[in-house]
Amino acid sequence: MSTRLGELLVKRGLLAPAQLQKALEEQSAAGTALAPTLVKLGAVNETDLAACLQKEYRLSLVDPSAMNLPQEVLRLVPATLVQRHHLLPISQSGSSLTVAMSDPSNIVAINEVKFLTGYDVKVAVACVSAVSAAIEQHYEERGANYDEVLNEIEGEDVELLESDEEIDLKELERATEDAPVVRLVNAVLTNAIKRRASDVHLEPFERLFRVRFRCDGVLEEIMRPPVKLKNAITSRIKVMASLDIAERRLPQDGRIKLKLGRGQEMDFRVSVLPTMFGEKIVLRLLDKTNLQLDMARLGFEEDALKDFKDSIYQPFGMVLVTGPTGSGKTTTLYSALSELNKVGSNISTAEDPVEYHLNGINQVQIHEDIGLNFASALRAFLRQDPDIIMVGEVRDFETAEIAIKAALTGHLVLSTLHTNDAPSTVNRLLNMGVEPFMVASSVNLILAQRLARVVCQQCRQPVELPPQALLDIGVSREAVGSFTCFQGAGCPQCNGTGFRGRVALYEVMPMSEELRELVLNGASATEIKRAAISLGMKTLRQSGITKLKEGMTTVGEIVRVTMPD
Repeated sequence: MSTRLGELLVKRGLLAPAQLQKALEEQSAAGTALAPTLVKLGAVNETDLAACLQKEYRLSLVDPSAMNLPQEVLRLVPATLVQRHHLLPISQSGSSLTVAMSDPSNIVAINEVKFLTGYDVKVAVACVSAVSAAIEQHYEERGANYDEVLNEIEGEDVELLESDEEIDLKELERATEDAPVVRLVNAVLTNAIKRRASDVHLEPFERLFRVRFRCDGVLEEIMRPPVKLKNAITSRIKVMASLDIAERRLPQDGRIKLKLGRGQEMDFRVSVLPTMFGEKIVLRLLDKTNLQLDMARLGFEEDALKDFKDSIYQPFGMVLVTGPTGSGKTTTLYSALSELNKVGSNISTAEDPVEYHLNGINQVQIHEDIGLNFASALRAFLRQDPDIIMVGEVRDFETAEIAIKAALTGHLVLSTLHTNDAPSTVNRLLNMGVEPFMVASSVNLILAQRLARVVCQQCRQPVELPPQALLDIGVSREAVGSFTCFQGAGCPQCNGTGFRGRVALYEVMPMSEELRELVLNGASATEIKRAAISLGMKTLRQSGITKLKEGMTTVGEIVRVTMPD
C-alpha cells in the first residue's frame, strides 16, 4: 500500500498524521483508493487535494464527468482497475493514453495501466467527485435494465395465485426462484443502493403494481412491473427476508443482508403490510458506511452544537430529540452516543428496531409480543449499573415516568418523541400525565430537527429570486440583499433532480431557569417558544434560512420541511 500521497499531504500541512493513519486503516478494510477515502472521511477537502497535486506534479486539471468520453477509449482499461485505483482513461492519441487520476502519485496504478494497455501513460489530475461521477456514468450500471428483464418475463408464464382462497405453496416457492423474477428483484435492490435511496416501496393496487424509491427524502416512481408479477415479486422478497410466504393476512417484519463487491454489505429492514389488493412491502436501507457519527458534520450551527454537547456531558438529566419519522433522530442520538462512548461509561440502549450496531454499547431489541417493551427494558437497565441510557421512543406515561425518574437519580437519559417543534415537547409530556415539576427538573435540553435536501454541488448555479419570496419565508428586509441563492440544473450525479444528499435543520432549546419557571407555571407551548427565542434559540425555519444563505438548500425545501414562526 503506497502512502506517497499521505506523506505529501502531511508534509504540506493539509493532513494530520493521525488522520492519515485512520484513512489507511479504512482504505485497507474497504479495499478502495486512498484519495477518495480521505475525502469521504472529511480529512481533506477535494478541491485543496486536487490543487496540491496539480501544483506538486505540474499536471493539468480536468473534469472527466463533464467530458464526452469515447467508448473505444473507455474499453482500453478494465473496470476493475478503474474502480480499484480511482482513475479514468480520457483520451488516446497514437501510442499515448491520457488518464485522469484523483491520486497521480500512485505509481503502481500507472504501471498497471501501462502494462495492461501497452500505451505510454500520461496523467491529468481530477477531483475525487468528478472521477467518481464519471466511473459511475461509464463503468457501472446506471441502474437496472428493467426493460430487458421485463421483456424476458413477457415470454414466460410466471403468473401466480390470483385467488386468495387457495395457495399452492409449491407453485409459489417455484416462482420465487424463477430466474427473471430473481433478476428483477436483485435489479431493484442494487439500483436502490446505487441511487442512495433510503427506502424502497413496492405497492399493489387493483390494476397497478408500482415501485418507488425515497431519494433524499422524496418519493419517486421507478417502474411499474406487470400486475400479474406482484405475488411472485412479493414472495421472492419474503423468502430473502426469511418470512412466511404462506401468511398473507398479517403484517410481518424481517431483514435482508445483501453482499456487495469489495467486501461491503447492505442491510434492508423489511416491513410487509396486507392491503386491499395484496401485500405492500417497504424496505429501509441501512448502510453503516454512510452513518455519520461526527456531530460537527451533521449540520449544527456553532452555538447549537455547543448547547447540545453541554447537555449530553451533564452527569444526569434527560435530552430529548423530536421530529417525524425519517427526520434523522436516530443519527443524532447515535452521534451523541458515539461521543459519549468511553471505556469508563456503561451505556445501554432500548431500540425498536436496532438499526445499526455500535461497538461498546449494549443494545437491546424491543419485542412487544413477549412483553419486552421500553418500560420493562428501562427497569432492567436500572439494575445493570448504568451511566447512560438511550430509549428509542417515549410512547406512553409508564416509559416517560421511568425515564424521568432515572434522569433524576443520577443517570443521563437520551430519547425521542414525535412532536412538531421543541417547545411543544413539554406539553406532550404533560399530556401523557407527567407532572410539571418532574419535567422542569429532569429535562436538560430539547432538540427538534428536520432534513432538507442539499443543492447538487456538481450542477448548482446562482438563481435570481424576487425579494418577496425571501420575505415570505421570514428573511428580514435588511438581510434580503445579502442572499445569493442556488439551485441545481440537474446532472448525472444527482439523477437530474438538482439535489444530492440532505442536511439537518436544528432547533435546540436548552432548559434554562426561565423556561423551567414557565413549565412549573403551566405556560403554553407558544409562551415557551417566545421565551426560548428571546433567550437565543434559533427555530427550525431560522436554521433553514441560515442553510439557504450558505447556498446549501433552496427556498422550496425550507417551505417543504419547516413551518413559519
